[in-house]
Amino acid sequence: MSRLLIKPATATVSATLQQQQNQLRQQQLVIRRWRAFLHNNNNANNAAAIAAKSTRQQRIQTALLAANSSHSPLDARRSIATSPKMPSNDKSLNLDNINPNFIAMEYAVRGPLVIRAGEIEKELEKGAKKPFDQVIRANIGDCHAMGQQPLTFLRQLLALTFETRLLNSPDYPEDVKKRACAILEGCQGKSVGSYTDSAGLEVVRRQVAAFIEKRDGGIPSKWEDIYLTAGASPGIKTILSLVNSEVCGKKPGVMVPIPQYPLYSATISEYGMAKVDYYLEEETGWSLGRKELQRSFDEAQKTCNPRALVVINPGNPTGQVLTRENVEEIIKFAYDNKVLLLADEVYQDNVYDKDSKFWSFKKVAYEMGEPYRSQELVSFSSTSKGFLGECGIRGGYMEVLNLEPKVKAMLTKSITAALCSTTAGQVAVSALVNPPQPGEPSYELYKKERDGVLAALKERATLVHKTLSSFEGYKVNPVQGAMYVFPQIEIPPKAVEAAKAKGMAPDAFYAFELLETSGICIVPGSGFGQKPGTYHFRSTILPQTDKLKLMMEKFRVFHAEFMKKYK
Repeated sequence: MSRLLIKPATATVSATLQQQQNQLRQQQLVIRRWRAFLHNNNNANNAAAIAAKSTRQQRIQTALLAANSSHSPLDARRSIATSPKMPSNDKSLNLDNINPNFIAMEYAVRGPLVIRAGEIEKELEKGAKKPFDQVIRANIGDCHAMGQQPLTFLRQLLALTFETRLLNSPDYPEDVKKRACAILEGCQGKSVGSYTDSAGLEVVRRQVAAFIEKRDGGIPSKWEDIYLTAGASPGIKTILSLVNSEVCGKKPGVMVPIPQYPLYSATISEYGMAKVDYYLEEETGWSLGRKELQRSFDEAQKTCNPRALVVINPGNPTGQVLTRENVEEIIKFAYDNKVLLLADEVYQDNVYDKDSKFWSFKKVAYEMGEPYRSQELVSFSSTSKGFLGECGIRGGYMEVLNLEPKVKAMLTKSITAALCSTTAGQVAVSALVNPPQPGEPSYELYKKERDGVLAALKERATLVHKTLSSFEGYKVNPVQGAMYVFPQIEIPPKAVEAAKAKGMAPDAFYAFELLETSGICIVPGSGFGQKPGTYHFRSTILPQTDKLKLMMEKFRVFHAEFMKKYK
């Protein structure tokens, strides 16, 4: 397996400086957006308020730069707290006195491009003339919004558990009724309107454990290790909060892949932690090597204490599927360096490449034997991805393994403060992990719908890769899994200069031009992180095939015109 080579010191310094410059440009973009926000919402203020706003903006800029530099966000908070008190408006909260980490936090998937896309949609509704008649939202992995139909089995299970009178209807299969009754028996008052245990309904947690045990070839799974969550995100945030503690005077660091899913960078900023980047190797299909992990860890130890390692498999936004050898190396690294391993496995059902296979970190660690079998590991899954695509219902789970018992007790205690995840989400998890089996009335339809969704995703993964690979200046790795493509694009120097003139990152400039010209909404690579000097974007493969073909044709025309304009 290919590994990343350690670059000479001079090259590393140059790359670091370039990365810092890119970060500074992003920070300045954030500041400009907040200035625009303040301007648009304070037109009626008097001269004193305007003067105070100007001063606040200067202090916001100081907080932003501090929060994203080598200084801690706590330093930014300290600088605000100790600065002279300035005039304020009649509100108790303003950007002067809120948590500066909220200002520094960015979530690219729902950033300014998406806001502009929404504005364009409203303009089209009012009859505005555009060179397109619809906005195609390829920015976020929202399956049903892109036309995917819900699976009948899941919706029937939801219907029966939420409207129990339907249990008497002949319109619902007996196997679905049986599952609904089992869930209702586990609810207080036999109603999904009651609170559940904070970790979720025991009946569903047992189903999750049985599912994991079957998936991993009989490796034991304890239902007590399962926590049901409102999608994977709350579980991830809970675990990051758990490790958010200074050790030996150093703030905690979280190792994340670059490119990464912005949930991690946003949460790390929100919690005032340090983001520790490790780079995936694009040239070898976004692979990951032990040397790169160790380089990242060792470098980070100078300024923080790396506590956790995030791995996304299959990858978001990169679409790669880790080999078993990759997984083994990662487990060895986590054990040797005593970091908690966070395995984001929400796309485990989304593997399209015939030569790729999903390997769960739990299975591989167990089969490696001791001491790796005892590695501290938390894995996450969700009903939002895979073949269900039920993003809005908010169902998910995490399996927490090998934590010190007292630490696990504190984790459970913290979860009780949130009472419980939604029962709708818990029912959806039950549908994911306890589906119809061969011979049951619902099985044939369930299998047909599930297989149809996965086959369509595989078809689109091939279509997107083939089409984008034909574009001038594009380098595109195959979409082995997940729901995204993350191509590298060569942006002409003239376009780079045009972007700088507008104070934008070049890939953001490209994405805005695409949106305004063709109505296609994507996410710039700078929102996920990328090696300095490279430009990317993320697009989903979720639009239904006919619309995706239309999108690819619009993309082709746009890119040809863009290159002609700026080359």
